[in-house]
Amino acid sequence: MTETAYGMIQNFLFLVNRYGFVPNGGRIYYERRSQPPFLPLMVESYYEATKDQRFLREALPVLEKEYEFWMQNRSVAVAASGSEHVLNRYNVDADLPRPESYTDDLELAEGLPDELRQRLWMDLKAGAESGWDFTSRWFVNGSGHNDGTLRETRTSQILPADLNALLCRNERTLASFHRLLGNGESAAQYDQAAVRRTEAMEALLWDAERGAWFDYSLVTRSKHLEFYASNLAPVWARCYSQPAMGEKAVQYLKGSGALNFPNGVPTSLRESGQQWDYPNAWPPLQHMLIEGFSKLASEDAKKLASDLAQRWIKTNWLAYEKYEAMFEKYDVNGDGKPGGGGEYEVQLGFGWTNGVALQLLDQYGATLTSGGRRVCSDLLLPLVVSVALMLQ
Repeated sequence: MTETAYGMIQNFLFLVNRYGFVPNGGRIYYERRSQPPFLPLMVESYYEATKDQRFLREALPVLEKEYEFWMQNRSVAVAASGSEHVLNRYNVDADLPRPESYTDDLELAEGLPDELRQRLWMDLKAGAESGWDFTSRWFVNGSGHNDGTLRETRTSQILPADLNALLCRNERTLASFHRLLGNGESAAQYDQAAVRRTEAMEALLWDAERGAWFDYSLVTRSKHLEFYASNLAPVWARCYSQPAMGEKAVQYLKGSGALNFPNGVPTSLRESGQQWDYPNAWPPLQHMLIEGFSKLASEDAKKLASDLAQRWIKTNWLAYEKYEAMFEKYDVNGDGKPGGGGEYEVQLGFGWTNGVALQLLDQYGATLTSGGRRVCSDLLLPLVVSVALMLQ
């Protein structure tokens, strides 16, 4: 798998050298849209498996080029408490319908004035750039709240908690790469960037009373306080200044109502008809929560991580037993079924589903159960074999 990962990373590095970022897809009409910037973490995983310093030395300038794209083209300065803070957002400067959904976007914008129509199309592209296409997270209605519709998508007016947590983790990752290569001055610069971002996130996104980080609206100059799984991304990124903040996030999740479902943590608690909302649970978000809580100090947090892993693997197994397939997303209700909603039919496969299942089986396989038996028995052998074959 390291050879396959190496080839994929090289493809992404090529794209960054050409466009400044990893595009939303491999077609020419994606060349102004990024994906969320996970490339530094891909390189980190590859380096941890291979210790290939020559590769790291070659990749690092390209990773810095991508970071500069985000800081130069996707950053916003916001004043709060007498200080100016810089955070990032998704934002695509292309005011035509998405080519891959041209008719849908035309119909959605029908009747809007030219300025609002063009703004909507830009924000739909920004929603696609986020990976959360689409969700009530990006809705901003006339009163500034996120209880609108897809027609009121304002992605560019939201400072997302998860994007900034990811960039904070990237800054620390870039710092660690520079230290490995003996570049102490550059490492210190990225360490300071992570400190500044942590301070900005705590000034604008963190809610000490609730114990979570919330998206910030540039329209209302306030936080959106609804539950989204992304509210806990800084725990996964370890982007907070006080250990107690991670533990408060455990209590936030327990009190949110998001644990009241048998098949995983829902993406949100709002049923909007969009796929990145209730009742869908997405594998990367389950993994983010599990990994984040598993690395906290308290036994309470570690048990929550283990319980979430148990719940998710059982969901995968029940759906596989019924449909003989793995899915990109699952419904948090019922006895194991795929998710739905959004612009297309649920996809079979699926890369991140299989990867999360394998990682959780590797980490928790000695304790996970399905029904009355441990998953390390023959009960889950078909699932494991099928996932492994899909990843070959």
